[in-house]
Amino acid sequence: MVIGATGQIGRVAVGALATDGWEVTAVSRGGGRDESWPDGVRTARADRADDSALAAAVGDGCDVLVDMVAYGPEHARQLTSLAGRVGSAVVVSSVSVYEDDMGRNFDTQEQPDGFPEYPVPLPEDQRTIAPSETSYSTRKAGLERELLAAADELPTTLLRAGAIHGPHCRTPRELYFVKRNLDGRRRRVLAYGGQSRFHPASVHNIAELVRLAARKPGARALNAVDPDAPTVAEIAVAVDAVMGVESESVLVDGPAPAENVGDTPWSVPHPVVCDMAAAERELGYRAVARYAETLPDTVAWIERQLAGRDWREAYPKMFQNYGDLFDYAAEDAWLRA
Repeated sequence: MVIGATGQIGRVAVGALATDGWEVTAVSRGGGRDESWPDGVRTARADRADDSALAAAVGDGCDVLVDMVAYGPEHARQLTSLAGRVGSAVVVSSVSVYEDDMGRNFDTQEQPDGFPEYPVPLPEDQRTIAPSETSYSTRKAGLERELLAAADELPTTLLRAGAIHGPHCRTPRELYFVKRNLDGRRRRVLAYGGQSRFHPASVHNIAELVRLAARKPGARALNAVDPDAPTVAEIAVAVDAVMGVESESVLVDGPAPAENVGDTPWSVPHPVVCDMAAAERELGYRAVARYAETLPDTVAWIERQLAGRDWREAYPKMFQNYGDLFDYAAEDAWLRA
């Protein structure tokens, strides 16, 4: 059973599991199905916030429960309450649960010298933040702690995803360059010399990890990222290539030089690059997609979503998370200066 089946990762994971021979029930709030799924995929309607509806969807039980949308300790307790009817679980988490050896994490990044400086590559035994109700990251940490503590009842593989990319994303970082190209902007300002690296995670690679973890249950937390971690400057060039344009990158040492100028969704002062050795060792994982190979589908999806719409209407969460990514007046003023 896959919870959140019609979301960005769920669509691909359902297909991967069905192709691998599983009898899959795809659960979502709308009960819909993706046109790419095999005919044998069953659908069910349930809001995962409704305990009784989710329990009814599980019914007499399932061998594996895959949860794309679990968030917070209450969802962990919801899953463990089903332990008698579920063989094992695979749950998507986030690399944002990590903190560095100085106690810095994604929640402290707005403070002076507050961005974490992780080891490169970042292993799964790096310390994680304390659970609390204060942020996305602390709630994901609470989800992880509760599920790992209940591993005897419900063996769970946690997948710590990086910067997820692919169609159907509500917060596609690639929007930053796609819209600029559509608007005819041929110069872009990149902070930190364009060298920022925030490890991408293709929906196809995450789905492959889901498929492998379903076959080999266990109690573990694994990184879930692509085999490559391009710099933001390399991502900009890759988007240009897909869209058939040529642009100039204006590279700035250090942080964004002005408000709304040069601060991309990937811009970080220290690299966030994850180690995939544990997944390779424990699951026999091998990546099935590279960033540049999957980029055309992502760009095409973003272009379709933007057609005839204001970007803030098409992607309200991007505006909520990052503010005005396209303040061209501010950019032009800084470039002139």
